[in-house]
Amino acid sequence: METVLAFVIGGLYAAGLYMLMRRSIVKLIIGLALLSQAANLLVFTLGRLVRGSPPLIPTDASTLTGSFADPVPQALILTAIVIGFGVQAFTIVLVKRAYQTVGTDDLDDMRSTDLNP
Repeated sequence: METVLAFVIGGLYAAGLYMLMRRSIVKLIIGLALLSQAANLLVFTLGRLVRGSPPLIPTDASTLTGSFADPVPQALILTAIVIGFGVQAFTIVLVKRAYQTVGTDDLDDMRSTDLNP
């Protein structure tokens, strides 16, 4: 399972970086979303995938033994998803306002407006 996730993460990173290098600002936003999802999956995979083993300590034991799911990466990913959603919402509003002002979503055309006072 971790091998499949490694290929999925690599594909998401590759697609995200490819989209970041495009000229359209909408594709830039999609690339940022793909990179954030790839980073979330990477953290999730590094936390070891254990199915059906909750991180609970039995009543007669003092420590966890055997395989168990690590709750810290899961909590970090939930926080990253919420923060990423807020950043993407802000970016979409910012791009909409830039498109209304400039009239294009091409980054090269937006740079040309900086040269003219």
